[in-house]
Amino acid sequence: MKLYYSPGACSLAPHILLREAGLACDLERVDLGTKKTAAGEDFLRINPKGYVPALVLDDGNVLTEVAVISQYLADQAPAAHLLPASGMARYRALEWLNFIATEIHKGVGPLWNPAMPEEAKALARARLGERLAIVNAALQRAPYLPGPAYSAPDAYLYVVLNWCGLLKIDLAPWPALADHHARVGARPAVQAALRAEGLAQ
Repeated sequence: MKLYYSPGACSLAPHILLREAGLACDLERVDLGTKKTAAGEDFLRINPKGYVPALVLDDGNVLTEVAVISQYLADQAPAAHLLPASGMARYRALEWLNFIATEIHKGVGPLWNPAMPEEAKALARARLGERLAIVNAALQRAPYLPGPAYSAPDAYLYVVLNWCGLLKIDLAPWPALADHHARVGARPAVQAALRAEGLAQ
């Protein structure tokens, strides 16, 4: 397998899961501005959507989208318990993966746009705050999403919360989120992924 990534982007979530699962995978950095890979390839030929992550499987198939790649990786390494195998517990985990993708990840997106008017950014921050409050409430009941054990949604949430610091979004109103971020960030696989992407010493 090969994971195409950009340092600190949402591709960090599957990168973390690869390390949690102990799966062998090559990494290739993508310049999202030029759409060129570190090897000089046209990234748009690998993923016409133009963004990371893209996971190229050994048979040549290409998977995109964090939530889908997370499910695929979890299913390749069931002993790592990155997602429940079946039943309602699995659906709850998938519910969180999709909530993070559609409500948190995409909720942060507009705030990166320097052309967006401040009034619109304020509205986006307020809506994001409402979504973060939902996650905070869940994490007040259990240390991880969706329960007592670490799983794929926790890695994805960690990555998105990383962006809050860059965007000067204070997590103080949501202390359970801040605690979760610190707890997940201390995991050896997370630290290894950060070092590999040049984001930590």
